Amino acid sequence: MPASGRAARAAAALTAVLALTVTGCGPTDDSASDVPSPPASAGEDGHGGGLKLPDDLKERLKERGFDPDKWRNGEWKNWDRQDWLREAGDFINPIIKDLWKPGRMKDARDPQKTVPDDVPDDQGVTDPEPKAVPAQAVAAPYHRSSPAVGKVFFDSPKGSMVCSATVVKDPANPGRSNMVWTAGHCVHAGKSGGWYRNLVFVPSFNDSALAADRLRSTPREKVAPYGVWWADGAATSRQWLAEGASTGGSGAPYDFAVLHVKPERGGAGKSLEETVGTAMPVDFNAPQVRRPAPLRAWGYPAAPPYDGTKMFSCNDRAGRLSLAASKPTMYRIGCTMTGGSSGGGWFTAGSDGKPALVSNTSIGPVGGGWLAGPHLGSEAKAVYLGVSRKFAGR
Repeated sequence: MPASGRAARAAAALTAVLALTVTGCGPTDDSASDVPSPPASAGEDGHGGGLKLPDDLKERLKERGFDPDKWRNGEWKNWDRQDWLREAGDFINPIIKDLWKPGRMKDARDPQKTVPDDVPDDQGVTDPEPKAVPAQAVAAPYHRSSPAVGKVFFDSPKGSMVCSATVVKDPANPGRSNMVWTAGHCVHAGKSGGWYRNLVFVPSFNDSALAADRLRSTPREKVAPYGVWWADGAATSRQWLAEGASTGGSGAPYDFAVLHVKPERGGAGKSLEETVGTAMPVDFNAPQVRRPAPLRAWGYPAAPPYDGTKMFSCNDRAGRLSLAASKPTMYRIGCTMTGGSSGGGWFTAGSDGKPALVSNTSIGPVGGGWLAGPHLGSEAKAVYLGVSRKFAGR
């Protein structure tokens, strides 16, 4: 391997090791095979002590043409946990087999992306608040009626979190997509943080709709019958990275993300689309300001009165929601789903009359009653095509 290739691989290995350090995770698969143990270590409390590499590891990296003392001008050595998540910049998500067990999945919380109950001045482009539409439980098994829908799990500085997501088509790999659509706040903290870690997608999570108190003792193959899929790529909008926040709706009009995933256990070479049997098209030309056709939203609401273990959906005719005159108008529907349904797909008939994804759940009031999602325009299409091109042929 050329020296430049060895250096690049060594740099990737270092970022993987440091990512594991700040998220407190154990050993991985061969994603960081160039890096010997022991791993990097932080201060005892994870803050203020900085990061440190053992001398033997530093020498091994230098032998591969990469000097860790010069990486990021050496500033990484002074980063604490929050600094790393904000400054590392790269999405690092090595597979940790069996990390996400049923009990850990059950205990993960919703990320609470909310807006105030009183929506800001709407500049005349917000329709009246819709009536709350009771979410309907999806009939089990979920794979029979909603095979593209699933849950996203990830670790953040605040703990383990959950969102919802959808398998979408990959234009570069027709019939063999490994792409998943979700919300930006389900993969990145926005302006105050960085990429989340240990991010996985579980299609048809809890396919049989088992009660929450049974999940902890249920074998993982029943809770995740189509496998656990680790994100090896993630992208969101530049607006979410610059503006996104957990409250107040900041960045919400651009709150979308695309993942590329791979199976935790390898499998028989089947793609995610082949495994679940479908992938949804994405419509980037849906109407933006006039009232569109009825929309149906899917997700796994996790905040009370829901517990995140079961799939629900809402069907309503969307209205408009504007959080600022300078930002794109969002879709809004009546729906009682709560946090945890974030990232779940919104569907309507596309130009060919078949269902297509046109938005995803982004925000809603703390008390529930309605949901809002971004219009998917040129920014969303660029994110989508960027992930597709990056993994073309894989």
